[in-house]
Amino acid sequence: MTDGMRPLARFVEFAALLRGARFAVAPEQTMAWLAAIELLGPTGVEDIRRAAHATLAPPPERFADFDALFDAHFLGRTEVITESEPSDEEPMRAAEDAAIGPEPEFADDTRESGAEATSAERLSARSFGLGGEGDTLRRFARALPARLPRRRGYRWRSERGGAATDARRMFRDAMRNAGEFIHLRRRRRRLRQRRIVVLIDVSGSMKERTQAHLSFAHALTRAAASVEVFTMGTRLTRITRPLRLRNREQALATASLLVADWDGGTRIGDALNAFLAVPRFAALARGAALIMLSDGLERGDPTAMADALARLARLSWRIIWLTPLAADANFEARTAGLVAARPYLDRLADGGSIDSICNNVLDMASEAA
Repeated sequence: MTDGMRPLARFVEFAALLRGARFAVAPEQTMAWLAAIELLGPTGVEDIRRAAHATLAPPPERFADFDALFDAHFLGRTEVITESEPSDEEPMRAAEDAAIGPEPEFADDTRESGAEATSAERLSARSFGLGGEGDTLRRFARALPARLPRRRGYRWRSERGGAATDARRMFRDAMRNAGEFIHLRRRRRRLRQRRIVVLIDVSGSMKERTQAHLSFAHALTRAAASVEVFTMGTRLTRITRPLRLRNREQALATASLLVADWDGGTRIGDALNAFLAVPRFAALARGAALIMLSDGLERGDPTAMADALARLARLSWRIIWLTPLAADANFEARTAGLVAARPYLDRLADGGSIDSICNNVLDMASEAA
């Protein structure tokens, strides 16, 4: 390590120490902390501590643990750190499709059964072939662009029936007409496509539908200009980049190499909180349409999932949850996960087939912004 990098190593090591103690610290937060220290020009360790509180954002109930770790790392004080709720589960990891950090290790055995939900993490590889939903997805891709949800942008365009007066254009006209205003020019804001964020449950209970959901996400990504796709199981993984490939078989094969938790456990609440903990990911949900493809069989704490959905509901434009359980005409949200999620959803509908998913997304896209 060079002499210029040694001072930074101490701070980076502290961020790694926090992650080991189950604090959700994203790389962006570590960079923000370093930038804050540089801007403050700290005169003492307490300035560094205050910058850490502001940027690394420990939860209020764990301030004491955070400060104890800080004192142990920077001041050499030793205290026993105990968690309020001990758990043998690993913290949820968020992975980028830009392959930041080490590649996940794949287990030799794959999960053959997808009969029930579990919270245990099982890492596995998976391959995909071509499904039989090609015609449906092609019709969906043709119909979607004209029905995409849109929002008012910041740029203006001239329009005869616009709501605002285009003073700049009127003054330009007056300069060509001896200072006389000949026409009343109007303008309105341009419309921009709303971002669409897709969260796909790849746990064991959704094993039979994973390929169809990825095929749908590929068609959506190719048909719309602003789409982000994540998988969630025991980890959260962004797979937007491979799904932009033109060939569907190649796109799914590339995405399969990025996701390490195929057919494993179900920790929806942890996945959503990991999504919100990364500022770059959370910003994607602002004003966006969120599509969740999951059966909602949460094995973690439903309260954590409800809290995350409450935050997402405040950030996003619409949240629709498409579950295969709703294919039953007598369906009611009875699982603990869906009961906790229901107050924050704009729509809970049938996601049992590609046809029903495409129809629900097209109906959502047609709703006025």
